[in-house]
Amino acid sequence: MDTPRILDAITSPADLKVLTNEELAILAREIRQEIVATTSVTGGHVASSLGAVDIIVALESLLDMPRDRVVFDVGHQAYAHKLITGRREAFKTLRTYGGISGFTKPHESPYDVHYSGHASDSLSIATGLAKARQLKGTDEKVVALIGDASLAGGMAFEALNYMGNEQLPLVVILNDNEMSISRNVGALMKHLGNIRANSHYREAREGLQAAMEQGGPAARGLLGFGKNMKESLKQMVIPHTMIYESLGIVCTAPIDGHNIAELRDILSLVLEMDGPALVHVVTRKGEGYEPARRDPEAFHGTGPYDIATGKAVKKPAKRPTYTEVFGAAMADEAAHDADVVAITAAMTGGTGLKTFAAEFPDRFVDVGIAEEQAVGMAAGLAAGGKKPVAALYSTFMQRAVDQLIIDCALPEANVVLAFDRAGLVGDDGPTHHGVFDMVYTRMVPNVKVLAPSDEAELVHALHTALALPGPVALRYPRGEAEGAVLPEAPEVLEVGVSRTVREGDDVALLAFGRMVGQAKRAAEFMAAEGIQCRVVDMRWAKPLDEEAIAEAAKTRLVVTLEEGVVAGGVGEAVLEVLARQGATVSAITLGIPDRFVGQGHIDQLFKEIGLDAEAIAACIQERMR
Repeated sequence: MDTPRILDAITSPADLKVLTNEELAILAREIRQEIVATTSVTGGHVASSLGAVDIIVALESLLDMPRDRVVFDVGHQAYAHKLITGRREAFKTLRTYGGISGFTKPHESPYDVHYSGHASDSLSIATGLAKARQLKGTDEKVVALIGDASLAGGMAFEALNYMGNEQLPLVVILNDNEMSISRNVGALMKHLGNIRANSHYREAREGLQAAMEQGGPAARGLLGFGKNMKESLKQMVIPHTMIYESLGIVCTAPIDGHNIAELRDILSLVLEMDGPALVHVVTRKGEGYEPARRDPEAFHGTGPYDIATGKAVKKPAKRPTYTEVFGAAMADEAAHDADVVAITAAMTGGTGLKTFAAEFPDRFVDVGIAEEQAVGMAAGLAAGGKKPVAALYSTFMQRAVDQLIIDCALPEANVVLAFDRAGLVGDDGPTHHGVFDMVYTRMVPNVKVLAPSDEAELVHALHTALALPGPVALRYPRGEAEGAVLPEAPEVLEVGVSRTVREGDDVALLAFGRMVGQAKRAAEFMAAEGIQCRVVDMRWAKPLDEEAIAEAAKTRLVVTLEEGVVAGGVGEAVLEVLARQGATVSAITLGIPDRFVGQGHIDQLFKEIGLDAEAIAACIQERMR
């Protein structure tokens, strides 16, 4: 018979209020066991969620939720929150098709405040909630939980500046674990490290805590803290070692993020404040599961794994991934050209640049979670005569569209933008699908856009992008490549020229990127029905091959296939060309529909939205009847 667990009796945060600190600590251990048991089957963001368990348990035991609001930055650390807020039975479906999300999602639960997934936005959401509270004259609590890496993002600093100036009543919990996905970098990270190591700061914290516990004037001074920062007890006791103080935000010294009693003591005090407070909490990623403690980067986002060893449970890869091919090609380009510089934003491993970083450390730049800085810096490097390649996930590049337009495109800077995870990415769902980049790149003057269809084409595309003047973007998907033979030496592709990979006179399939493979399979289905399809690997999303489009118009039907949104996408660009050419051919644009696509395996998602080969063939057959 199974031993009863506290977790089994938890249906909402209200159930935590009757538990002692010791019982809450037991609950935290049970939550960690549940997280490991589930993610070993489904995969997920393991290390970050394990590290945040104690904070979430302590915090939610003190709040009246969902009236009180907790905003999770990124949301990948919120698994404990999901288990506490009535989703324990559904947790086994984490990140699966039709299951619960790996991030917070308001449509999933009233306890989830916003759709998280991208870093550094939680404080802005929290300031809005706190301002709304102020305008309504209500007294609900507003808390934001943000990691130290996310705090370095520009949006977070903008929010800190605003909340300090306005003295908004909200609590920021800084989860300081020295990690984002790759090891954190930058001056702020060094600053936090110095604070962690400063014995005088810790001693001051202990003295302040003792004074507050006595409930005397010192405690009342802190709890009633308002706009007059210089009259705050904390201002008198603790030296100016943290930048937050100068912004008008009361900040605690570092506390143990795995001590529930200490967390509850501090949080219960700051939750009663009338102005903004920042609680500096030091945690360890992967806490409670040794494999994740040893290698938190590997367990940032992982597939299924063996619990006993922590080793991944997966079939041996038959082919290299696009990311691996890109990383190898970057190292090769750098070996032949001393001007090549690689830039990433806290994604050294995720973008395949570990080898480059090891072999060319002076020409490798990790700016942290700061995509605008990455693209802006790339423009500066180009102005300095270098050949920068900014490797970013497509969905994160969305933050740097202004830098693309003003800093790169307007001056025609020689910048290469490499968009990893372009298209559908699978289990992470709508916040991470890279389906908008062909829209926001094709709309900008002076930008060229390459969409390689396989790994060999990716090698050629990178080489071409580095050889061409002006900004060039190349997009490639997540996961295993197509199995093409890699070239011995890369070639410079002719700008705006496609290649025909299958001949046919009845239907023309104009495909971009990974959709070339689906187009070829759909053509095989159609051939069995007596319909001959021409398949064109368009290669360039901008400029388009207008001659190939004119030839396509001579068939009975033109079909465009893109792994991006149809609204404003490259299919519409093809229709624009056909209109200018005066073509009267029937046409279909197939791509991501005008809605957000959920999570699930890529094959499941392609089938759902009609982008798999069978659905493409069925669509063609229906139109040609």
